[in-house]
Amino acid sequence: QVQLVESGGGLVQAGGSLTLSCAASGRTFNINDMGWYRQALGRQREFVARIAGTTPNYADSVKGRFTISRDNGVNTVYLQMNSLEPEDTAVYYCNARAGYSNWDYWGQGTQVTVSS
Repeated sequence: QVQLVESGGGLVQAGGSLTLSCAASGRTFNINDMGWYRQALGRQREFVARIAGTTPNYADSVKGRFTISRDNGVNTVYLQMNSLEPEDTAVYYCNARAGYSNWDYWGQGTQVTVSS
């Protein structure tokens, strides 16, 4: 089992920045990669960013504005979000894929609200 706890969400004005953190615990040695997803009100959960080893991957909507990074020493993944837009408003979920089956683990989510 892997447990994920997000932090760092909040309210920010358009153009501002926030950094989300996701701390993993439990069988972290089994984690293959980690990422972030988001779900806006009334919409489906969507991919934001993922990092496998040192290789990041981003959704087109956040490329150039968001940066994902991972500190394996403290089993934490970060999402630095710059130039935030009202369209970025959503609950952000941390995700980890672990084991031979790439089993999905999810955090509880953290709210990010961007005001115009």
